[in-house]
Parts: sequence; C-alpha cells; structure tokens
Amino acid sequence: MIGLPEGITACLFDLDGVLTGTAALHREAWKETFDAFLRERDGQGFQPFTDADYATYVDGRSRADGVREFLTSRGITLPEGTPDDAPSTPTVNGLGNRKNELVLKVIEEHGVDPYPGSVRYLEAAEQAGLAIAVVTSSANGAAVLEAGHLSRFVKARIDGIVIREERLRGKPAPDSFLAGARALGVAPEHAAVFEDALAGVQAGRAGNFGYVVGVNRANQADELRAHGADVVVNDLADLLGDQG
Repeated sequence: MIGLPEGITACLFDLDGVLTGTAALHREAWKETFDAFLRERDGQGFQPFTDADYATYVDGRSRADGVREFLTSRGITLPEGTPDDAPSTPTVNGLGNRKNELVLKVIEEHGVDPYPGSVRYLEAAEQAGLAIAVVTSSANGAAVLEAGHLSRFVKARIDGIVIREERLRGKPAPDSFLAGARALGVAPEHAAVFEDALAGVQAGRAGNFGYVVGVNRANQADELRAHGADVVVNDLADLLGDQG
C-alpha cells in the first residue's frame, strides 16, 4: 500500500528536499554565503558557487562538512574555528554560521511549506503502523518540523545537533541513519531510507538498509540510482499508487 517491500517496519526520512521544500532555501543561502566569500577573496578571478557544486559537495552533508568539502574543491583551506564562531569569522564554522543565519531569517519571515505529497505519504505510513524518524544534517531540524507542522508524525529525530553531540560521522557515512534506526528500535534491514541528496542515498546504501528511496527534486534520477537508490520517485506520493 505504501510502495515498500515486506518486512519494512520503519521509515527514516531526510527533511530538507524530502519532506519540505527548504532544500531550495539552503541552496540559495549557500550560494549567497560562498559567493560573497569567494568574491572578497578572489576579486576579478571570482568563480561563483554553482548548483553542481551544491549537489556534489554540500547537499546532505553537515554544515561544517559542506564548507570543508566545497573549499577543498577550490583548493582553499580555512581554520576550523569553533561552533560558536561569529558569522563574520573567516573559519569553517564561521562560514557555516553565516549560511545558517540566512536560512533562519528566511524561515522566520516566510515559514515552511511541506510537500503535499510528502504529507500524504507520512499519513499513509502512520496509518500502516510504520515507525517514523527524521534524519537530517541540519541543526534546525526541530524548528523546521514545527514550522511545517510535521512534528506530530515523528517518533525520533536525529539532526545536526545530535550528530555533533554524539560525534557521528556525517553523510555519506551511514552513522546518522543507523542512529535513527536505533532510536526507533529497529534493525537497519527493516528500515527504509528516503533521501534526495546523493550523499544521503549513499549513506542509506552504506548502512545496508532494507530499502533506499531516492527523491528526484534536482533532476538527478540517474545519479541517485548510481549512488544506491533502489527506486527513484519525483514525489513521495508516487509510492502510493492509485491512492488519493
């Protein structure tokens, strides 16, 4: 009824880009942050941050990992700094905090709209008796779930704060999804992972989860399959077949 194999008893959902449209907000905030940094650093040699950069180096990763991976791709090294660095500080954490400041401002001003098909799927999964967790690299997971009125579905949340406190490796390592399965009390082979990011799909496959659903929000269906998705859909409601 909900498009998953027999034996799956839990669903582990990424948040931004899977349940809510906030992935676009994150992408724009990263672009504004990195372009300002690169323009100031490189002057006339400035090369902008692109959608391909976002998909390859940032999407699905923790904030600090995203900064580090992208800067490495440009041959740039910055001091790590600390999570409390001011947004103006020229460190990995400072750049990440600058981006986060932009995202929080947009969420506060405009709110969060979940995908209607994702809400339908959450309702169907809940009615089918499946346990539901959200696994996100974002430290703003709780705020986004509340703003999108999705908290009522979620039995466990592994977010950027938990990842940092528990010293979990970020996606594409499977640690955060494995923590989500543990929080729900299910073995990985009985859980399905839902991801729109290549790093997230890769994490689902690396964790030997029972099923990995790639959500094609960025016209990268082939890449999602190549990174380990068992099935790729354009919207979670596609898994419901003729329902609704």
